[in-house]
Amino acid sequence: MYKKLALIVTIMLGILMVAPALAQDDDKPTIAIMRFGWTPLNELASKGILDMLQAYQFINADERNLLNDEKDLQGEHINIIWGDGGMDLPTANIMVENALDRGADVLLPLMTPVAQIGVNLTLDLEQPPLVLFSIVSAPYTAGIADAPCLKPDNVAGTQAQVPYGQIVSLLLVQDPNITRVGTLVNQAEPQSVYGLEQINKHSLDLGITVEVASVANLSDVPVAAKALMDKGIEAFLMSGSSLEVAALSAIIEVAEEYGVPVLSPVIGNVNRGAHVGAGFFHFYREGVVVGRMLVAQLEGTVDVSSLAINALPSLGIALNLDAAELAGITFSEELLAMADFVIEDGESSQDPRPPSLPEMPIEERRAADLEFLADLECTPERIAEEQAALDAAAE
Repeated sequence: MYKKLALIVTIMLGILMVAPALAQDDDKPTIAIMRFGWTPLNELASKGILDMLQAYQFINADERNLLNDEKDLQGEHINIIWGDGGMDLPTANIMVENALDRGADVLLPLMTPVAQIGVNLTLDLEQPPLVLFSIVSAPYTAGIADAPCLKPDNVAGTQAQVPYGQIVSLLLVQDPNITRVGTLVNQAEPQSVYGLEQINKHSLDLGITVEVASVANLSDVPVAAKALMDKGIEAFLMSGSSLEVAALSAIIEVAEEYGVPVLSPVIGNVNRGAHVGAGFFHFYREGVVVGRMLVAQLEGTVDVSSLAINALPSLGIALNLDAAELAGITFSEELLAMADFVIEDGESSQDPRPPSLPEMPIEERRAADLEFLADLECTPERIAEEQAALDAAAE
């Protein structure tokens, strides 16, 4: 069991100092932004982090232009190094080790595999760097923490909490008579195992049978998908694993052959041919949340080790009308009305403008950000409640 947190968040408005834990010989903290691989979701989260650093003047406009090109920065106030794991676990492990060798004071891992590696490689260090993660849907299944406040002292971050209950209910919005769906699971991926658990739970509540096929590599997927079709499934509901994302085209090919829809809990997968994308939507916000934690630690206004893991669910819905037409699928009027955007004639109706921070004076921003972080305080009472809940579940 991880050591319980006992430190209380201290809010000290107006104090602008670099936290001692981050100080280096040159008095400039080094921050490593590390992603498992490039995705539009990681791009949004990275932008949120950089927007926060620029809003608090830790980076200037010229430095931001350099960082937009993902070039390492030795800046006036902070140093930033970039890492990309290429969607490969051994490469990601080397990436994190490299960041530690370069003296990173803060690791900002994007996606579950990098967060797991970052936590595991820092657990036994005498003075571990902070690990502030984002784009992680199942931190507790992944072993990153036991509960929001029951975690390693150097770890905090934000959970991209996928609202599986709402996602599963969309099956009935599309087809009120649906009774059987299929999903794939990769037991090596915590987010896939968690996704399957959630799909099973919420489908059972709605009287929908879930057929499951296990996959371990890309070559397994076409065979597994056809096996599910032989069981009479009426839709594919993906569990959210990176293996499924990599094999999405194979899943869609089988689905089109049988004329059944593919629903992905990664909304952006509609751009790659999924018929329905429904899942966590506010990835820019996740970067902003981690940016809030990072800035507070840099300024010395909050001891980030005493913060709970944040979780704010969101649901976005997108439909690929072009892919649906190829598969002979017609979306219900109710589902069409719920869509945040659609793909039609090769064009997306999504607002092309990137999200950004609202304009406000820095003191007003600081007050709002500290108020947000104060709600994540791991008080002794909260820690005790979470421990009691874990103990009860273990009985």
